[in-house]
Order: sequence, then structure tokens, then C-alpha cells
Amino acid sequence: MRRRDFLIAAGSAAASPLVTRAQQRSVPLIGFLHPGSAEANTAQLAAFRKGLGEAGYAEGRNVTIEFRWAHGDYSRLTELATELVQRDVTVIVALVGTATAIAAKAATTTIPIVFSAGTDPVQAGIVPSLSRPGGNVTGVNYMASELGAKRLGLLREIVPSATRIGLLVNRANPISAESVIKDIERASAAGPRIDIHNAGTGSEIEVAFAALAQNRTDALVIGADPLFFDRRVQLVLLATRHLLPAVYFQRGFVEVGGLVSYAASDAVRYREVGLYTGRILKGEKPADMPVAQPTKFELVVSLPAAKAIGTLLPPSLLARADEVIE
Repeated sequence: MRRRDFLIAAGSAAASPLVTRAQQRSVPLIGFLHPGSAEANTAQLAAFRKGLGEAGYAEGRNVTIEFRWAHGDYSRLTELATELVQRDVTVIVALVGTATAIAAKAATTTIPIVFSAGTDPVQAGIVPSLSRPGGNVTGVNYMASELGAKRLGLLREIVPSATRIGLLVNRANPISAESVIKDIERASAAGPRIDIHNAGTGSEIEVAFAALAQNRTDALVIGADPLFFDRRVQLVLLATRHLLPAVYFQRGFVEVGGLVSYAASDAVRYREVGLYTGRILKGEKPADMPVAQPTKFELVVSLPAAKAIGTLLPPSLLARADEVIE
């Protein structure tokens, strides 16, 4: 997999001392907030630690990390963010999702926050500007929800005869879900019918696939959501069982047998968050650190997955792919 660089929006980052509590703490404490589970995000966590290390910080040596995992329960994010504030952390890392960033922002206006969100952070109200976010918040926008139209286009290229396409979303994460739905519906205004299915748990995913089969759905778009990434093995197995061509929002799905993914590099994004966190620990202000955005996206396809569901991938798609798994 080739490394993907992130474009930093125009602006300069000014250094300043951290707040008094951080100066008094001999070893800075990072509060790590995530809507998923540690088990499903080991590679992403390693990339975050890599970026942190490049900034000069190593867990257990000169920085400590306090973890809070919501295990797919978005209703717990506010509580977990509040716990981190009460622990008097030096900086909060609010990863993988708009809901996580919003929960962290609501919990504090003083502790620096580094987010990683898949929807437009300005439209979501996380920051007022990409180039000068202001306040105590900055981070990375990896545009997962904003690529729904592109993923739909890939799916229609793979299944040009499709008249009915399913879209799986998690309405427990409403901002992300609505962003994906609007993007897909705009792109399909004159195209195939889009059936929206909601799933917020593993059992609801099973129910959604039963409905997809009953409706004779031709293909499937998996909406960007941290729960779905944690449940990627279940989703890929169900798509294979039902012979459904599906397009995913992270390459991790293709790595476990999914057909196609189109996304910014997951490893680069988490590394970027680690680097930003390190810069803040060194004294830079989030207000002056532009929100990072991807400049390139990876198209990853799997030939074994295509064979398993009886789908022939177009040569033009294979020629454009950044990686073809054989």
C-alpha cells in the first residue's frame, strides 16, 4: 500500500505554552476517545502511535494515554468525554467520527482536542474554518461521508444493470448518516432506486441483509460509520453469502474479503492525528493549526471477492485501482 499524503489547509501554526495543568504534570496525559473497540482498531492505533512517535512522544516513556472505548454505543460518548475531562488530561484525541468530535467539544472549551471526522467539520459545527479552526479544536477531515457519490458510481460501473441499490446507514450516528444519504440520493436522482436500511447493532445488520435479500437488491453501498468498521467481518460475510456486490468506505473491509473500497488512507490519517497531538503537546495552539484534508484516495479491489460472488470486475476499474488483491 502506498503512503498517502495529507494536504494541510493554508495557515500558520503558532507555538505557545500549554495550559498550567499541563505544565504542572511531569508526563502529559492523552485522553483517547473512540466510538469503537480496541480489538477492531489495532492497526489504526499503531498508526496513531507512529505519528506520536515521529513527534517525539512514546507511550510509557514521556507520555501516558487514557483510553475510552464506546464499543459502538454512541450514547456513551458524552459520558466518556466527560470522564476524560475529569481526569484532567492534557489533550483529547477524538477519533473516527463526527459524533466523537462533537462529544469532546461539548465536554470542554479549554482542553485541546484533535479530531478525526468523516463529514465536513465546518458544516457539522466542529470548527468554523478549515484554515483557522479557532478555539481548542483541530484535526483531520478524511471525507468518508462525502465520497458516497463516488462509491455509488463505482458500484454502478461494476453492476451497470442494477435497478435497486441498498444503502446501509447507522442512524444512531445521525450527522454522518444524513450526510451519506443526501450524497447518495443526489447522485442517484436519475439512476437506480436507493433503498435505505438502518442498522445500529450486529443483530440489526442481520435484519437489514434479510430485507436486502427479500427486496432482490442488486448491489450495496455501506455508509461510512465506525460501527460498520468494527463489524466489517460480519458485513463482508453477509454480502458474500447473499452474492451482493458491495462498496466500502475503508480498505480494511477489502482486507477481510470485501469487494471494493474507496477512501483516504486509514494509516496516514491516524498517523496525522498522532503528529497533531504531538505538536500540541509541544505547545502549538489548536486554533492556529489548519484542519488536514486528504489529497489522494485509494481504490482497492479484490479479485477473490469478485469470484466468490460471481461478479466480473470491469478492466477499466482494475486499470485505475491503486491495489488489486489477487
